[in-house]
Amino acid sequence: MIDPARYPRLANVASPADLKRLPEAELPELARELREYLIESVATSGGHFGAGLGVVELTVALQYLYDTPHDRIVWDVGHQCYPHKILTGRRDRITTIKKKDGLAPFPKRDESEYDTFGVGHSSTSISAALGMAIAAQRKGDPRKIVAVIGDGAMTAGMAFEALNHGGDVEPDLLVILNDNGMSISENVGALTKMLARLMASRTLNALRERAKRAMPKGGVAWRFVKRWEEHAKGMFVPSTLFEELGFHYTGPIDGHDLPLLLQSLRTVKDLKGPQLLHVVTTKGKGYPPAEREQIEYHAVGPFDPGKGVVKKAGGARLTYTEIFGDWLCDMAAADERLLGITPAMREGSGLVRFSQQFPQRYFDVAIAEQHAVTLAAGMACEGAKPVVAIYSTFLQRAYDQLIHDVALQNLDVLFAIDRAGLVGPDGATHAGSFDLSYLRCIPNMVVMAPADENECRQMLTTGFRYPGPAAVRYPRGTGPGVALQPELTELPIGKAELRRRGRRLAILAFGSMVAPSAAVAGELDATLVNMRFVKPLDEALVLEMARSHAALVTVEENAVAGGAGSGVAELLAAHGVVVPILHIGLADRYLEHGSREEVLAIAGLDIAGIRAAVLKRFPQFAPAAAPRGAVG
Repeated sequence: MIDPARYPRLANVASPADLKRLPEAELPELARELREYLIESVATSGGHFGAGLGVVELTVALQYLYDTPHDRIVWDVGHQCYPHKILTGRRDRITTIKKKDGLAPFPKRDESEYDTFGVGHSSTSISAALGMAIAAQRKGDPRKIVAVIGDGAMTAGMAFEALNHGGDVEPDLLVILNDNGMSISENVGALTKMLARLMASRTLNALRERAKRAMPKGGVAWRFVKRWEEHAKGMFVPSTLFEELGFHYTGPIDGHDLPLLLQSLRTVKDLKGPQLLHVVTTKGKGYPPAEREQIEYHAVGPFDPGKGVVKKAGGARLTYTEIFGDWLCDMAAADERLLGITPAMREGSGLVRFSQQFPQRYFDVAIAEQHAVTLAAGMACEGAKPVVAIYSTFLQRAYDQLIHDVALQNLDVLFAIDRAGLVGPDGATHAGSFDLSYLRCIPNMVVMAPADENECRQMLTTGFRYPGPAAVRYPRGTGPGVALQPELTELPIGKAELRRRGRRLAILAFGSMVAPSAAVAGELDATLVNMRFVKPLDEALVLEMARSHAALVTVEENAVAGGAGSGVAELLAAHGVVVPILHIGLADRYLEHGSREEVLAIAGLDIAGIRAAVLKRFPQFAPAAAPRGAVG
């Protein structure tokens, strides 16, 4: 519970209605308390940090002036939403964020009526808000609609698709561009440079406004200044981009000046048509370590606010992300054709060292997954060997490009797919639950899933040297602890590995599920196969397992529907082989956030869950009870 002695104003704000009862003069002090409470809360529980600190004043101003939840505020990139959650009835539960049965890390419609649109992937806010505005206008509903886009989300093409449409249909809609110059890493690209030039023109904006205020509106001098303003915008301030798209542009303004924010929002609040308010903020505002190290403080674990985040020594085991990053540098040194591509996930996908050692071969394309994939296709057309490092959940956004631009043309592109399977704290929006299903149906694709660290390195080498589209999908976190071989060795395409020969029952396990399946196979005296390849399957070994065992079990950290197990069943059916088969994987539902271990257990993909599923379907394979008096 919040301490009213430390937070006397915030303790009395359990909802936006309470906030609106405060005198406006007290809002800056409320914002200070909100920022301090956010620092204390995230320090206790961990979570996304810097982006929320940057929108404290903006959140207070929006909730103070708008009649939420009747008025709709659509947040882009859920990293920004912690202050919003605190002010909209979830203040005392904010330390449960990302935890099992706790608050979701992003806006979630069934969590609160104030969460008007669910957010997981970026750059959706303008499209969603535009849809709401059109629907409201069709009903004659005068409610206000606001989209808050920032933290790099304006670098995605989808945002401009929505602006292009919004300027054409001219709804009553306010888009707030929260310009903090950052995504998870630094923002990149021409748009970022344009906004930087815009910031450099604050003096011009101030002079322009003072001149206009000094002249009677409508007079000859005023009209001259107004016309000069339009020319000056084109010469000095690239805000004309937004105005040419049909949005009336206001700004840039200081997003930490609460009185100015309130004044600016009051000005644009009741204007008709599409409006864009450009607000400049600092990611990590109010906590000096987060302001200095904006990448490190994007998301944090629990920490001491007085000391900041203490960097931990490397773990005993490398993560799969680190294994990929090291492999990328090793392969780049061995093959100068290698080019690395990431859609704004340098840190998350393990490309930091590669970007430093091979800067001319490193391409961060910002939040533009579709472009990343087609860019790789174009590179491959000219003999380069592109590697696209991307999260499973983000590759979904580029599915058309994956099919049409890469696979259909059989181009030589390797996809290193991180966060495949359940991701834990980030929840359903970030889980890589579907990549095996959506990849294995694409002609020309080779799809691999490593059982351990060294196999991941071998598969990356295999996919890189394969002359066509290939994908290696690996989970978040660490593997079972297998030592890495420094050589860049390949595996034979489409060949599985028989790990244990047992009786009656054969378990065919894919990727991360090999380790827990091995424990179950040992208990049940079952055969265990490390399948390695989802496509092509090891046809000969699968048929041999089916003909020599009484039943089969497939285990995968992917949706059962259309997944690797489905591929096994299709293969057996094509050869007329009939054998009892159980598919274990992710059921036809979304799983909420918690630790990765908790979510795996809920999904039945830990040792206990796999054992229980096998024995429920095939109780005849239960190990015989130990005789009385037996030892061990």
